[in-house]
Amino acid sequence: MFSRAILLVLCMAAGNVDARPHSDGRSLYKAPFAAEAPVTDGNIDDPAWSTARWRDINYRWLGPEYAETDFSGKFKVVWTEERLYIVVVIVDDILFDSHRDPLVQYWDDDCLEVFLDEDYSGGDHQHNHNAFAYHMSLDNRAIDIGTNGEARDYSHHVNSQWRQHGETIVWELAIDIYKSDYIDESPNNVPVILQSGKVMGLMIAYCDNDGSELRENFVGSESVPSGPKDRGWIDAGLFGALELVESN
Repeated sequence: MFSRAILLVLCMAAGNVDARPHSDGRSLYKAPFAAEAPVTDGNIDDPAWSTARWRDINYRWLGPEYAETDFSGKFKVVWTEERLYIVVVIVDDILFDSHRDPLVQYWDDDCLEVFLDEDYSGGDHQHNHNAFAYHMSLDNRAIDIGTNGEARDYSHHVNSQWRQHGETIVWELAIDIYKSDYIDESPNNVPVILQSGKVMGLMIAYCDNDGSELRENFVGSESVPSGPKDRGWIDAGLFGALELVESN
């Protein structure tokens, strides 16, 4: 955990001198550079992953208490100039996907959620692309709200694959990063070229459903000190700070 003053210094170093306030107690993640990009195949044997630290997904935002056999999660992050790479290891005793249309109640099925803010500016991102909240379905689709207020498929932003290994799931993602001026349906959107020292906003969460109409638990990587705990899809001020570094 660290102060807003330190966050402001990090954002200024990354070229973001007009940083909006973030909630107190945000985490700082340091993602090392990957000399060789991980293969997105649901395995964790790529050399790049050995250079990054595990971070927990352990804040219960919604739902009752649960056992570790029902859900537990952790993740690592590395980067290349072209993409951000995330691996998540999950224990989930029941995988459930009752809504076959990927744009319908996607948050109520088992899904991994990746929140990304390209410039760590915080603030609202409900009907704009100040930040993205990719809901990754079990069929590897990336869904978020578009600028028209409707659910859209952004699977072309994310290469996603997961694989079951005994009692655990290894979920790997390679993500193109876009600025806030991203235009839905435009063929001219260009991903950001990443570089050491860049500071981004990041939060990881998991929606867990063991067979109900609605999700039973929502668990995230950041604390929510006040207000509705499930508002990360609206408020990028809840995200932690992700600093891209050469090595840990």
